Amino acid sequence: MGYAQLVIGPAGSGKSTYCSSLYDHCVTTRRRIDIVNLDPAAENFNYPVSMDIRELICLDDAMEELGLGPNGGLIYCMEHLEENLDDWLEEELQNYLDDDYLVFDCPGQIELFTHIPFLKNFVSHLQRRNFSVCAVYLLDSQFVTDVSKYISGCMACLSAMVQLELPHVNILSKMDLASNKKEVEEYLNPDARFLVSELNQHMAPKFAKLNKALAEVVEEYSMVNFIPLDLRKESSIQYILSTIDSCIQYGENADVKIRDFDPEDDE
Repeated sequence: MGYAQLVIGPAGSGKSTYCSSLYDHCVTTRRRIDIVNLDPAAENFNYPVSMDIRELICLDDAMEELGLGPNGGLIYCMEHLEENLDDWLEEELQNYLDDDYLVFDCPGQIELFTHIPFLKNFVSHLQRRNFSVCAVYLLDSQFVTDVSKYISGCMACLSAMVQLELPHVNILSKMDLASNKKEVEEYLNPDARFLVSELNQHMAPKFAKLNKALAEVVEEYSMVNFIPLDLRKESSIQYILSTIDSCIQYGENADVKIRDFDPEDDE
């Protein structure tokens, strides 16, 4: 069985930074992971790229040849990848062992994981290859500055959870950059009464019943919970990795793989 993280979230939420920090942590702990770039628009990486969608198709070429804009070009690239899952992806996956651990760094266009079926079909392909997959959803903690933005982020996250039907770990990223951490931390385990009170202060009275229903979904059913990520603390990334490992049952029946490191690999 292989293992995989599908790293998703809005543009600018810190997905690539998370992947880079995760890789550095695994280097330190002498654990092997391989990071896959699924963003055809990506240019620079702070981690070694083991597989790269740009070897199949890149956004600039699609836009130039087809006269598409950035969003249309990205959708075309994802559809092209989907059409080549049995060829390009299968060939790439042959380079990995059954118990390898892959981290897929995905594009930030929200429609790719809310209502377009590409990622769901991509996950189904991995599962047919006997990969255990966990979705890792990142939301920028600086986005959570008031209750309406928090609810918006929760609903987008919930949409991805429903669409992908995977074990799901939600991360509140960039906590090391948050100007008021105490205020942000109030949203990690929010009280429904607090959410309703805050929403009603910012919205018209006609939305009161909707606000109450949304707040109760968040609190009573525990459908959307976030783990804070502070990249200054090694324990933070370790806790998140352990949580994800538990979701995909990594390491339960086998020893953690040790990697022989060459200092030149990370230069």
